[in-house]
Amino acid sequence: MEITKENFLTSTGEVSRAYGVYIEEAGLARRGRFIINPDGIVVAEEVLEPPVGRNVHELIRQLAAWEYVYTHPGEVCPANWRPGKKTLKPGPDIVGKVGTVISIDEILS
Repeated sequence: MEITKENFLTSTGEVSRAYGVYIEEAGLARRGRFIINPDGIVVAEEVLEPPVGRNVHELIRQLAAWEYVYTHPGEVCPANWRPGKKTLKPGPDIVGKVGTVISIDEILS
């Protein structure tokens, strides 16, 4: 996936207004981030007030996770997942037992 500044920035406020994060009276936008899958569906969003910035590392991690699950239907990425780490196949057999399928150490490593 290629990421360019055009994916993030506009000077007109058009995108900010479209996603409801533009503050008209202040003339600025909240710090919004929206991940849209290839089908055009918003699958993740984060909106912060202007004084606090977003975590770019978390954005990159989430982009990788969304790309992975999009190309691997039936799998999910657990908390803190990074490329190469274990994924899960959800189902009734792991309900309430995720800790036996993937350990907290695996999640945090």
